[in-house]
Amino acid sequence: MTLPLLPLFPLNAVLFPGCVLDLQLFEARYLDMIGRCMKQGEGFGVVCITEGSEVGELPAGFSQIGCEALVTDFQQQDNGLLGIRVMGGRRFRVHSAEVQRDKSLIAQVQWLEEPAEQPLQEEDADLLALLTALAEHPMVAALNMGLNASGQQSLSNQLAYLLPFNENDKVDLLGIDDPEERLDAIQDLLDEMQGDLQP
Repeated sequence: MTLPLLPLFPLNAVLFPGCVLDLQLFEARYLDMIGRCMKQGEGFGVVCITEGSEVGELPAGFSQIGCEALVTDFQQQDNGLLGIRVMGGRRFRVHSAEVQRDKSLIAQVQWLEEPAEQPLQEEDADLLALLTALAEHPMVAALNMGLNASGQQSLSNQLAYLLPFNENDKVDLLGIDDPEERLDAIQDLLDEMQGDLQP
């Protein structure tokens, strides 16, 4: 079975399905890659950098699980750079990746199955209230994500994306298939954060 090929964009960020990310492009390899994706009406893959940096040389390491990014808008910024807005699509696992001549990355990926959306439960009320509170933050409001959780899947994706967890935790959350399990993991991380804040 031949696995689909997907151009990769390693970032210091973790994208989740249904979530919005704004990017500024200045490196030729990524401008070319995004241009090709937009012409073909296809997405690219966002993977989180685990070693190395975002600029210049390719990072030494990146997460093996990522999220497809679909360009929804683009505009020239005041600083002359190209700004794009992407929406998270399908999750994927990287099987193998290779560097192209222009120093961009292309990977063989396996799309991950998304379980059907499950209705929100009574015990999800606190997390839903947290999402509602986050929606009022100006930086979150500027993303125009809509922030309406139609079920456990969308609630867990949006919270995992917006809450200030570290990147490794976010990659772990992205790798959890079951939305109820992901919500439990989010609650555990929140409890840990609150524990750290206790005097």
